[in-house]
This record gives sequence, structure tokens and C-alpha cells, in this order.
Amino acid sequence: MSESESPKMKEAYARTRMSLIERLSDWEDQKTWDEFYQTYWRLIYSVSMKKGLGADEAFDVVQETILSVAKQWKKGQKYDPAKGSFKTWLMNITRWRIADQFRKKQRNPAAQNQSGGTPGADGEFRGTATIDRLADEGESEALERIWDIEWRSNLSAVALDKVKKLVSPKQFQIFDAYVLKDWAADKVKSQLGVSMAQVYLAKHRVGGLVKKEIEKLQKDFA
Repeated sequence: MSESESPKMKEAYARTRMSLIERLSDWEDQKTWDEFYQTYWRLIYSVSMKKGLGADEAFDVVQETILSVAKQWKKGQKYDPAKGSFKTWLMNITRWRIADQFRKKQRNPAAQNQSGGTPGADGEFRGTATIDRLADEGESEALERIWDIEWRSNLSAVALDKVKKLVSPKQFQIFDAYVLKDWAADKVKSQLGVSMAQVYLAKHRVGGLVKKEIEKLQKDFA
């Protein structure tokens, strides 16, 4: 998980991850499911938030989406490449779990009000409209656009997390400053107390590893 994320989000992430692992405790290959969670939780969470859910609801979507995937795997209903991409398959499962959260809000006006639901003249909340929009063709295309943007962002974030464990802290710090934060090479050199050769070496080495990791993720989960 990125160090830039808030303590509150880190706490919610850890709580959701532990709860999920406990619910999968009797299933095989916990390490694989944990890795799957760490790879995709950020993507599912971000899309859920952009569709109008609150933070706690978005984490519920993360957990229920991963559980849905795991349950299908257990029943032998695995992702079939012949029927489409994994990217689209996971998006559709996430879409259904987001809709589930809006249905819960519809049944619970107090929770809906806290999350920004709007009452009509008769005092009834109009959560159904949001659910209907999720099935609307135009809204579906909007979700696909959001998913595509967040998918690419997530691949980069996951790749960076993996590469960070493979290189020295100093080399990653140089890469972060020069490439991710877009500092000038002279600024990196003076601020971090390194040589110009170290700056360019970090860019080349770490950048190459990130590119390879992204390609691997794309190959594994196209």
C-alpha cells in the first residue's frame, strides 16, 4: 500500500484485508488470494468512490467483489478468456457489488442521507435512480471509461509497490523525485546528495523494472 495514503485509509485497508482473509480461511492457497487482494483492492475502491459511494461502502465493495471472485473460483466458475478479457469480467462483478451497496442505501434512509442521498417531496430517498443509472447504457459506458482509467493507474501503482521491494531505498527515492515528482536532475542531485550518474542510473534501472512489471501484470490479467 502506498505511503502517501492516509492513516485512516491504511487502517480501513488492513481491517478489510484481515476480515476478508478470515472469511476465506477455509479455502486453499491463502497467499494467492491475499496477493489478488493487494493487486486489485485500490482499483475497486477508487471506482466505487467515483460512482458515489462513501469510503466504508467502497471498502465493502472491495471485500464483496473479491469474495464473489473467490466463490466463483471455488465452484469452478472461473474467468474464461474465450468469453472476454479479465479486465471486463472483474469490472462487471464490481458493477454488481456497487449496485448492491446502493440497494442497501435504498433500504436504509439514514445511511443514504449520510452518504449524500436526496429525499423527494414526499420524504422518500431516490436511491433507485442511482441503481437504474448503473444499468443505463450511457452510464455503463461512463463506468467503462472510469474503469479503464483506474485500471491503468492501478497497474502502475501495483508495479511501483513491487519494484520498491526490489531496489535500494535510496535508488527508489531518486527515481521517485526525478521521474514521479518530475524534479530537475540538478535539484535531485543537490537535495538528495547524489551524483548525476546516480540520478540517471536510478531512472534507467527502476524505470526498466517498472515497465517489465506492468507488462507482466498486463500479460497475466489482460
